[in-house]
Amino acid sequence: MRVCLCFLFLTVFSLQASTPPKSETVRGKLVVRSGEAPLVETAEHQRIVLDGDTPTRKVLHDPRVNGFEVEARGHFTAPGKFLIDPQHTRALLVRDGGKLKMITYWCDVCYIRAYAPGPCVCCQKDTDLDLRDLDDIR
Repeated sequence: MRVCLCFLFLTVFSLQASTPPKSETVRGKLVVRSGEAPLVETAEHQRIVLDGDTPTRKVLHDPRVNGFEVEARGHFTAPGKFLIDPQHTRALLVRDGGKLKMITYWCDVCYIRAYAPGPCVCCQKDTDLDLRDLDDIR
């Protein structure tokens, strides 16, 4: 009987531990400063430090996205610290011209699109910031 209760307890505990945190959305102005953690300043003037997976971190440290109104989906890891969902879920969007857009990068030499800043995988030219309408992405 004790073995069954222990097994039941472990099963319930492991299910609770594997439940992903509830997804939330934060909105505000993205602040990117050299040498500092990227953050979003909400309409209520609350400053929330942002983090994410490796490609999302690269985007968050790109000075070209500084000042954009952003919408980030993820969850709080601590008060004032927000972890953005993985990049493949399109969890970080910017508002440009009144529309939500996905942050992408484009090489106009090779016609290759990337989802993090850096050199083109082909010609090594620095890629250009290219905000894309969500309706245009398939």
